[in-house]
Amino acid sequence: MGFIRRQEEKFALQLLQWQYNKTGQSAPDPASLERQAKILVADAHRIARERGGNIIAILKEAVTKERPD
Repeated sequence: MGFIRRQEEKFALQLLQWQYNKTGQSAPDPASLERQAKILVADAHRIARERGGNIIAILKEAVTKERPD
């Protein structure tokens, strides 16, 4: 996995943690959060390939629109 992909996953992890804190929910275990972050990044890349766009903007939109599971 490349450096940029790891940075995107770290950013997605921070966004997820922020969203959990904002909604007052307790965050799941770190392994579950990392799995969610990887899924978000993979989905963001797929969306960017299909429609174009900025990965970071797609991540922000995805996290703020949906509540994390």
